[in-house]
Amino acid sequence: MAETAPSLRDHVAPIAAGAHVTAAMWLKDTLALALGDGAVLLAARGEVRRIESHPQGAILVAAGDGRRIVTGGDDGRVVATSAEGETVAVASAKGGTWIDALALHPDGAIAYAAGRNVVAQDAKGREKVFAAPSTARGLAFAPKGYRLAVAHYNGATLWYPNLETAPEFVEWKGSHIDVTWSPDGRFIVTTMQENALHGWRLQPDRGHMRMSGYPGKVRSVAWSGDGNWLATGGAEAAIIWPFDSKEGPTGKAPRECGVRPARVSRVAFHPKALVLAIGYEDGCILLVRFADGSELLVRPAVRGSGVTALAWDARGARLGFGCADGAAGLLTLPG
Repeated sequence: MAETAPSLRDHVAPIAAGAHVTAAMWLKDTLALALGDGAVLLAARGEVRRIESHPQGAILVAAGDGRRIVTGGDDGRVVATSAEGETVAVASAKGGTWIDALALHPDGAIAYAAGRNVVAQDAKGREKVFAAPSTARGLAFAPKGYRLAVAHYNGATLWYPNLETAPEFVEWKGSHIDVTWSPDGRFIVTTMQENALHGWRLQPDRGHMRMSGYPGKVRSVAWSGDGNWLATGGAEAAIIWPFDSKEGPTGKAPRECGVRPARVSRVAFHPKALVLAIGYEDGCILLVRFADGSELLVRPAVRGSGVTALAWDARGARLGFGCADGAAGLLTLPG
């Protein structure tokens, strides 16, 4: 159990974020925390700087590519912040509409959603606009190529912004919230308002994958570094689905780890090992080794301090986290 697990608490440096932590990203050696009060905190070498990226609003969504953290706010602005603290206004939604979703492409392109409108801005700043069938809730670029998945009511749309071909609609009844591509590009998976996941096999067919049985909404998903496993929150353990075959999880039971009397709010796979960081709604954070289920305690439960953000650096040597009450921290693994 977590209460008796060996502890890494002595290796955690606390960070006073001071506001709800919306997201955590690594910009090489700098931990960036996007905050609900509109600021971005940059933590590096024991120093913390506060950057007023959205001085007139709150940060609702964020994405990172290792060079910058891009944030979308209720001010209708999309802003990029570098590790040096420089900010650039990337885009603004018409009428100041809230930014509902963000995605970054490895070549520097950005996509954002405001209401039904999805805007894809390529690396040269050229924009293409797609009107989703309903409010666009989630965005994700394919791991290869310039293709965007858009989650919305009753399914998802796959769109090539630079082609004149019609977007492809994949259907499943219900409200789809977030969307993710498998690292090999063979699957897309959405989280749903109906306490479930839904997936589509893009190759070799358009087969469906229904992943249900969650007691709560799935607010966080994470792929293992090898792409064989998809970890999810939404239950009193991390639920991990197998994607190591062409059928995905169809007909297979998921694995569970980190069972505790609190729901999992955030998950983050180590980039190089089958180790999962798990954050809970009661503020606890565990590291769980997938092979044998062994646990290490990073943070004990703290009332009112649910975990809202987790992020490993590229080497897997450090884990940044943030919480609903403005607490945050940085774990540096020993050795």
